Amino acid sequence: MQIVIGLENLKKISRASSSRIVFLVIDGVGGLPHPKTGMTELEAARKPNLDRIAQESITGLINPVSMGITPGSPAGHLGLFGYDPVKFNMGRGVIEAVGIGLELGSTDIAARGNFCTVDNQGVITDRRAGRISTEKNAELCRMLGNITIPGIQIRVTPVREHRFVLTLQGDGLSPEVTDSDPQEVGKTPLTVKCWSSQAQKTVDIVNEFIIQAGKRLQHEVPANMFLLRGFSRLPHMPSLHEIYKLTPAAIAVYPMYRGLARLAGMEILPAGNDISSEMQSLVQHYANYDFFFVHFKTTDSRGEDGNFTAKVQAIEELDNALPALLKLDPEVLVVTGDHSTPAVLAMHSWHPVPFMLRSKWCFPDQVSDFSERACLRGGLGQFPAVEIIPLAMANAQKLNKFGA
Repeated sequence: MQIVIGLENLKKISRASSSRIVFLVIDGVGGLPHPKTGMTELEAARKPNLDRIAQESITGLINPVSMGITPGSPAGHLGLFGYDPVKFNMGRGVIEAVGIGLELGSTDIAARGNFCTVDNQGVITDRRAGRISTEKNAELCRMLGNITIPGIQIRVTPVREHRFVLTLQGDGLSPEVTDSDPQEVGKTPLTVKCWSSQAQKTVDIVNEFIIQAGKRLQHEVPANMFLLRGFSRLPHMPSLHEIYKLTPAAIAVYPMYRGLARLAGMEILPAGNDISSEMQSLVQHYANYDFFFVHFKTTDSRGEDGNFTAKVQAIEELDNALPALLKLDPEVLVVTGDHSTPAVLAMHSWHPVPFMLRSKWCFPDQVSDFSERACLRGGLGQFPAVEIIPLAMANAQKLNKFGA
């Protein structure tokens, strides 16, 4: 993926203004047709507010990373925020850690963990252990947090439901290690290995931790094992304020997305536990910022569960909460997703994601509903996600002329 303008040039032509930009990110919104109805989740949902926005927008499809590439959530969001997701690729662990407010040293290593269920042969039967409660998660983290390995400080911190963060502090650690998560049921957890010879010490520590922790969890139901991925340390990246002169804020329920936003220099606002609370927070803080990232997670979760009907219901839940946003009437409104999560696949996919941008200065096309097939006919065609922020900035009149 070739980025023509680049962050340095955008930094030179960006300017502050009073106009506001709202990015509504519907996680995993893209889908595929259900085999019985031939409709995607978006096509099956009753969503008058999203369709109304489409009728007033210019639309298209975005590629979060590159054509044919299935993105993880961090890569998908980095593209939406204008960062090349290949250049600024980062592990899930550090994002999750920052999202829950953990203080990390520059050499600390963090990994994202999932409590999971394995059978008597050690084969994974549920990668999320039935999405156990956060309270049960905290109990299990306390059980694992007192594991000792000489020379290493270990923290096991609960996040939400089945997710936790493992952090390691000590000399000679490296994030260049593989995941233990095969990201599929029907397989056994993987042995962690090196990406480089410098990581052998870290590999030995992580595998020793897995062995000790597995013994402690073996009689727990349903979370009798765990999976690790995204070993990483704090990255170096310019903030949205530094590049775009924005005063940005994020409203997201799940910690990982707050972590991504914080790494991009956004202020983290209260989000509550549902989309209605998120919209209330947007209204409450609307006067204080000029860029808002509002994240809705449930569509992705239901898609990963393979529950087509529940994903349709999640889209309708979001749509019902939109009048509060529409009443604010931001100068620029962007609605899209970070990737597709078709329920028929029950996982992230490489399919392009529907996109729409509404502003006083956009050129509305003839698309009348927000869906994959409709946006395929949109005026923007298919384009890289990293081009969204410059497009939004232009429509908000926050970019000066480029060149003489």
